[in-house]
Amino acid sequence: MSDYTKSTNFATKDNLSSGNALKIVKGTEIDTEFNNIATAIATKADLASPTFTGTPTLPTGTIAVTQSSGSNTTTIATTAFVQAAIALLYPVGSIYINATVSTNPATLLGFGTWTAFGAGRVMVGFDSGNALFDAAEETGGNADAITVSHTHTVTDPTHTHTQGGTALNIASGNYVAVGSASDIPYASTSTAAASTGITINSAGSSGTNANYQPYITVYMWKRTA
Repeated sequence: MSDYTKSTNFATKDNLSSGNALKIVKGTEIDTEFNNIATAIATKADLASPTFTGTPTLPTGTIAVTQSSGSNTTTIATTAFVQAAIALLYPVGSIYINATVSTNPATLLGFGTWTAFGAGRVMVGFDSGNALFDAAEETGGNADAITVSHTHTVTDPTHTHTQGGTALNIASGNYVAVGSASDIPYASTSTAAASTGITINSAGSSGTNANYQPYITVYMWKRTA
């Protein structure tokens, strides 16, 4: 691109005296000026649909027409278009997560109203077939393990212990096992019933913070507007 530069100073000719040959405007001078003008015009960009070459530089604060949202053409994107495109990535209800920066996304992204979300909780996918997970933002669970202390009791059933005895048989004079009415008891037979209660010690515990899955802490925000 080149600018037009005048080759002949026509105004100085007016100050020359009559008869001075330089006072005359020559055709070659006019021709030269027209050629310079034509060259300059040919290297200028058109106002309508110009095609730039090289590395065009726009001044700071240049105002352009914002393209329609969702456009995937090669048209130049304005800051307004970029901002709108980013906002589409985080519609109302979206969750923004950052592993190290706690700054509100309204400041980081430049749009929306955001509130801290899910403090001390992990997220789980929606499941219409499970009553625990069939509604958005449904909460549940407990950080503490609840294993109720309990007791197991075993009772030994009733049983008997039998002690055999001997007796003197009158007819023979010998000690024989008791077995008939003619035997005179020398040592009697006895039975005893007994039951034994066996108790197993209590088992189970209620552990604070014992119910956590492996986790990692991040900052979470929900867009509300």
